[in-house]
Amino acid sequence: MIVVANTTPLIGLATIQRFDLLKQLFGEIQIAQAVYDEAVVRGREEGGAKREVVTAQWIKTVRVRDRLAVDVLLDEMDWGEAETIVLAREIRADWVLMDEKRGRRKLAELKLNKIGTLGILLKAKQLGLLTAIRPDIRVYAE
Repeated sequence: MIVVANTTPLIGLATIQRFDLLKQLFGEIQIAQAVYDEAVVRGREEGGAKREVVTAQWIKTVRVRDRLAVDVLLDEMDWGEAETIVLAREIRADWVLMDEKRGRRKLAELKLNKIGTLGILLKAKQLGLLTAIRPDIRVYAE
């Protein structure tokens, strides 16, 4: 399974200390360079995903080839979302992890499967990796 992640699910799951669910559910995850830069280089928020992304050997940073496609999407969204969508198309991702509405709308237009942070928590519960998600949702919403 090929999975591409945007920044927000990485940060969200790291913040609620559920980053490990990504590996358990998806195995290897690909991220665009812009996502790496958002999470690691510019990642300053407390509880962010900086440490997790740097140390997770199962997260691979990939450079997007179609820069023109990224530039076109920048009219509608930020760098991380644009590169995530273009990367997902380039490597024919099975799933894209994204929370942002604009990005999710574009993924739907392109007929790419998407799941957000809350969906990841729900999937983990359905598979028995979590006994409850309500406490995690409360922490995530704060």
